[in-house]
Amino acid sequence: MTDIQNELKELSRLLQLEKQADLEQFKHRVERLSMEERRAQGFSWYPLQISKQGYTYGERAFVIVERNATESAPHQFRSGKVVNLYTRQAAVQQPERTGVVQFVDKNRMKIILNSRDMPDWLNMGMIGVDLLFDERTYQEMEKALTKVQEVKNGRLAELRAVLMGRQEPRFETGRQPIQISTLNPSQNQAVSQILAALDVAVVHGPPGTGKTTTLVQAIKLIAQQENTILVTAPSNTAVDLLTERLSNEGLQVTRIGNISRVDESILSHTLEMKLSHHPEAKNIKKVRIQAAEARRKARRFKRRFGYEERDERRQLFEEAKELSAWATQLENRLISQILDSSNVITATLVGAAQEILDQCKFHTVVIDESAQALEPATWIPITRASRVIFAGDPFQLPPTVQSKEAQRQGLTATLIEKLLKRLPQVSLLNVQYRMHQAIMGFSNRRFYHNALQADDSVREHLLPVKPNNPLVFIDTAGCGFEEKVQPQYQSRYNPEEFLILREHLYQLTQAYPESPMPSIAIISPYREQVLHMQRMIEEDVMLALCPLSVNTIDGFQGQERDVVYISLVRSNGKSEIGFLSDYRRMNVAMTRARKKLVVVGDSATIGNDGFYADFLNYCESMGSYQTAWEYMRGVGFNG
Repeated sequence: MTDIQNELKELSRLLQLEKQADLEQFKHRVERLSMEERRAQGFSWYPLQISKQGYTYGERAFVIVERNATESAPHQFRSGKVVNLYTRQAAVQQPERTGVVQFVDKNRMKIILNSRDMPDWLNMGMIGVDLLFDERTYQEMEKALTKVQEVKNGRLAELRAVLMGRQEPRFETGRQPIQISTLNPSQNQAVSQILAALDVAVVHGPPGTGKTTTLVQAIKLIAQQENTILVTAPSNTAVDLLTERLSNEGLQVTRIGNISRVDESILSHTLEMKLSHHPEAKNIKKVRIQAAEARRKARRFKRRFGYEERDERRQLFEEAKELSAWATQLENRLISQILDSSNVITATLVGAAQEILDQCKFHTVVIDESAQALEPATWIPITRASRVIFAGDPFQLPPTVQSKEAQRQGLTATLIEKLLKRLPQVSLLNVQYRMHQAIMGFSNRRFYHNALQADDSVREHLLPVKPNNPLVFIDTAGCGFEEKVQPQYQSRYNPEEFLILREHLYQLTQAYPESPMPSIAIISPYREQVLHMQRMIEEDVMLALCPLSVNTIDGFQGQERDVVYISLVRSNGKSEIGFLSDYRRMNVAMTRARKKLVVVGDSATIGNDGFYADFLNYCESMGSYQTAWEYMRGVGFNG
C-alpha cells in the first residue's frame, strides 16, 4: 500500500510542476500584453455585441457574444477555455465576470458564466472577453488524485490495485466469442475481451485499424445489459465524434459539457438542448428570470435605508431564494429523467467531474484516446467506475506537458502506456483500412513489431496517374535551404523547402487535367511553417481550386487525406532536429496518407538520428528517394 501511495504522491508532485510551468507560460504569453496586443494575437475579443442572454441548467447565466463579422484573425478561444467577460465602461461596480466557453462558431462565442445573474452592465456596451488561465482543470485532477490516494476500501480501491499493477485483472470465463459480421477477427476479439472484463480491458488501436468502430460496437452490446455507460475522451472534438457515432447506432446519448461543433447532430444530444425541449422548460426559465429580477430589485436597496426598505429588501431576497429552490428542484427532476433514460452519457475527462453525474451509478466507464490524456486526468472518470475500458495508441501524439522537468521525470507517461506493460491481456487491432502498405510499412516496423497488415481494400491502392510511387522523400541536402526562426515565438520555418514542396504539388495537380483531384493535406511540426505555407497558398492562383488543407501535425491528428505532404523544416549545420525527435508525432504524420505520402527534408540534418536514418533507408528500398535539385531544374512529374 505504501508504494501505491508514494507513486500517486509523485504523480501529484509532477502535476504541481506542470501547473506552475503552465501558469508561468500563460503569464509570459498573455498577461504581460496590452489589450491591443491581446486582440492582435487572438487572446482577446473587443469590442463585442451581446446577441443573446439567458439561463442554463445548474442556475447559471449564459451570454452569446459576437465580434465584428469582418474580423478574420485567428484566435485562441476554444470550447472549455476559461474566460473573463468585462466592460470598459467607467464607474461600473464589478466590471468582470468569469465563465467557460461552451462553443465557438466563427465570430460567435457562447459563455456559461460562473454566476446565476446577468451583470447589470451587460447592455451598456464596451464589452470584451479575455482568455484566462485554466486552474479548474488542475483542481479537478488534484481532487481525483487525492480521492484515489485516500480511499481505503471499496470498488475504487480494488480498481486502483489492478490499474497500478498490484492485482491481476479478472475476466469472466465461459463466454461465447463475439462474431459481428462487420468486424474483423482482431476487432471481434477486442469486443469479446471488453465484454468479459470484470475490472479493466485495453484496446490498442494503431492508425487506421478501426478503433472507434470497435469501441462503438462494444458499447452497443454493453448497453443491452447495463442502464447507463459513461463514455469519455480527453478533448471535446473526440467526445463529439463518439456522441455522433453512438447516436447513429440508435443509442440514446446525452452529451454533458462543452462542444466543439455547433451543428444539429451534436446540439440535439446536449443536456441543455434536451432540457430546453422539455414541456416544463418554459416554466423553469420563467421562474429563474423572476428570481433574478427579485435579486436585482433587492440589491437596489442600501443597508442604511429605513426599516420599511430593509424589510422589503429582506422579503425580495427571500422570494428569490424560494423561486430558485423551486426551479432547481424541478430542473433536477428533469435532469434525472434525461440521464436515467440515456444509454450513454458522453463527456470529457474533466467534464466527468460535474456534480450532476453524482446522482448516476456507472458500472462501465470508457476512456477513448487515453494515450493523449495525462494520467491524473484519466483518474477523474475512473473514480466513477466499477470497470474501465481503455482505448488508444501510445505510439501516436502524447499529452502536452509544458514543464520540461515534469516531462523528464515521466508525466508524459500515460496510464494506458503503463497498462500495456502491466496487463497480461491486451487487444491489438491488427488490420488497417487507410494506407497503401508501403506507407504503412515504416511505422509498422518501428512501432508495432510488424504486427499490422493492410486490408485488401487498401493494400495496393494508388492515385490514377503514372509514374506513381506511394512513398516519396525529397532531399534538400546541399541546397542551402537553412531553417529560419520567428523571433517572437521562436518557431521555425523554411521558405525554400516549401518552394520545392510546391513544385511537386504543381506537378501533381497538373497530372489531373480532367479527372477529379485527390484530397490533399500539407502538414508540418512547426506552426510558423504552417502559417508561412498558408500565406503562400492563399496568394497562389494555381492552387486556388485545389482541395487542400494546411495544418500542424497536432492539429491534423485524427484526419486523413489521399495525399499528404510533410515539411520537416529543420536544416542546419549542427544536425539539431528539435520537435522531430518526438517520434510519436512523426508516426502520426506519416500515417495520415491513404495513397501517397511525400516527405520533404534535409537528410544531412536528420540523417544522424537513428529513427530518420532508418526512414531514409526505407524510402530508398520501398519508395522513391529524390533530390530537390530535380525540382529546381523544373523537370517533369516525378511522382
